[in-house]
Amino acid sequence: MKKLEFKIDIAASRKKVWDTMLNPETYKEWVNISWPGSYYAGSWEQGEKLRLISPGGGGTLTTIVELRPSEFILAIHIAVINPDGTEDRNSEFAKSWIDTIESYTFTENNGETMLNVGIDTTPEWRKMFTDGWPNALLKLKEICEN
Repeated sequence: MKKLEFKIDIAASRKKVWDTMLNPETYKEWVNISWPGSYYAGSWEQGEKLRLISPGGGGTLTTIVELRPSEFILAIHIAVINPDGTEDRNSEFAKSWIDTIESYTFTENNGETMLNVGIDTTPEWRKMFTDGWPNALLKLKEICEN
């Protein structure tokens, strides 16, 4: 696994960035830039499972391992969700995705928030993240600052 990092400074409080990033409606707005039609089902709470879903109904199932409101989120992908909603943990495709880790760190300084997204992932998924995250974060910044 290789760790990828994406950072952006946003002229808004940590709480505003947090709320905007995780609100179901604004989540769809900023994620849509890189992963059109994506949304989530579940809650961003420690110990909870969260489904990150694409328009075709497939996606990934994550567990929120650690969560400190407006400060930090650590999530581990535990299954691939098939378009019919079933969970896949056994295929080679799923095995290349399971155990990838995402973290989000929100650091505020003088009313500006630096959001750091960290992703430990395999080579199969690197391009999707390096192509997608920078644009998604720019959209999140735009939403937060307007």
